[in-house]
Amino acid sequence: MSTQEEVLEKVDTKVDKENEIVLYNDDYNTFDHVIETLIYACDHTPEQAEQCSILVHYKGKCTVKTGDFKDLKPRCSKLLEAGLSAEIV
Repeated sequence: MSTQEEVLEKVDTKVDKENEIVLYNDDYNTFDHVIETLIYACDHTPEQAEQCSILVHYKGKCTVKTGDFKDLKPRCSKLLEAGLSAEIV
């Protein structure tokens, strides 16, 4: 494989990077509300949702879902509609 092929291969893998929904901490929502919303909007198990809510609380933010933008957009909208702070990055 030539150097040029190696460089092109590396560029292609960066283009395929998945999007992420990042959930941010706030002073308004309870742990129970965040957990229930993550289960509903992101198809988390109760354990996943609880772990994410703890990370958000202590770290200030947490990636709660990765994937294609088309899949993440309605999920992020559900989080926002429930009063959570989130964005797709």
